Amino acid sequence: MAISTFDGPVRSLNGFYSQGPGNVLPITASTSLTVAQHAGKIIEVGGTLAADLVLTLPAINMSANPASSGPGSDPNTLNNQGVTFTIWVDATIATSSLKIGTNGTDKFVGSVLSIDSDSSGAMAGFIPGANDDFINLNGSTTGGVVGTCITITVLTTNKYMVNGVIVCTSSPATPFATS
Repeated sequence: MAISTFDGPVRSLNGFYSQGPGNVLPITASTSLTVAQHAGKIIEVGGTLAADLVLTLPAINMSANPASSGPGSDPNTLNNQGVTFTIWVDATIATSSLKIGTNGTDKFVGSVLSIDSDSSGAMAGFIPGANDDFINLNGSTTGGVVGTCITITVLTTNKYMVNGVIVCTSSPATPFATS
């Protein structure tokens, strides 16, 4: 389907929804995420990975539309403000880890809630440090157990907003790290 756009605000009196198998994208190898292929969809990972799986978020681009784009916004703009990536773990990560990273310049803000899946049900909230540009899920204390779901949105220059619930085992530990 071609890229299309609307000029002006869009209003629906009955809502919008996405449907069909193309809305859930299974990923089993390290991948550089793109707006065109991955944004607005559910990225499904988990299970036994051959090696550490790294999902690299695209660099944040806050450029304005070029003057030549005509009336309204350019559907081919490189500006990715507001773009959202949803990562869902459908099977506990075993033998390896899932790492979600930026280009090193872009950092995370926001928070995640970590819930222990064993009988203790321990919970802890974590916020990234000022230099954190990675989320590391190890299938144990830092999350990556089935049911983990993280949403990452381009907020502004050099800032990805992250929120979600990570399911862990044992005592929850922060998934945020610096590359």
